[in-house]
Amino acid sequence: MQQYTEMGTSQQRVLDLAAKRGLIRPRDLAEHGLPSVTLTRMVRQGLLNRVGRGLYAIPGRSESEHGSLAEIAHTHPQAIFCLLSALRLHDLTTQAPFEVWLAIPNKSRPPKIDYPPLRIVRFSGVALTEGIEEHQIDAVTVLATNIARTVADCFKFRNKIGLDVALEALQEAWREKRVTMDELWHYAAVCRVTNVMRPYMESLP
Repeated sequence: MQQYTEMGTSQQRVLDLAAKRGLIRPRDLAEHGLPSVTLTRMVRQGLLNRVGRGLYAIPGRSESEHGSLAEIAHTHPQAIFCLLSALRLHDLTTQAPFEVWLAIPNKSRPPKIDYPPLRIVRFSGVALTEGIEEHQIDAVTVLATNIARTVADCFKFRNKIGLDVALEALQEAWREKRVTMDELWHYAAVCRVTNVMRPYMESLP
């Protein structure tokens, strides 16, 4: 880029980093020996946008529908997106939740985030670790429950999200052949909802 020749080396390296990662934080600069004050200067000059608390990006970057998940994962890489947020990520619901649903360990403190609002669900043991997969959103690695695990979670927390949402997720995942019966039984057992899900799974065509 020609504009790089008109900037200092630090700014050029920051732009290269932002182009590669999509989102950057002050600590990302520290890892490369760059002063964090560079971010503030570049925002003033219009070379970067502040897109969240401690998060910066190149102006006009293309952001996916799930950009808010990428922003949270960038600051909290261990965050696991679940329930309605995972359903939306897997395109298994017609709902567009205004809250982001996060799974965290039982005794962990929830992330402090100004926006978007969070709904925290606590898990322990295999219920926290089973069925977690990685997705790439806006060049950021995002952790989320897989489809079969998400369906089982929806039945487990049907009182929070509604049984109709859980049924829609089950039926759509099955109709689109994105889950197997073995996977559904496995995660129903992990989430301890085998008896709840049994009549609905047995009625699948």
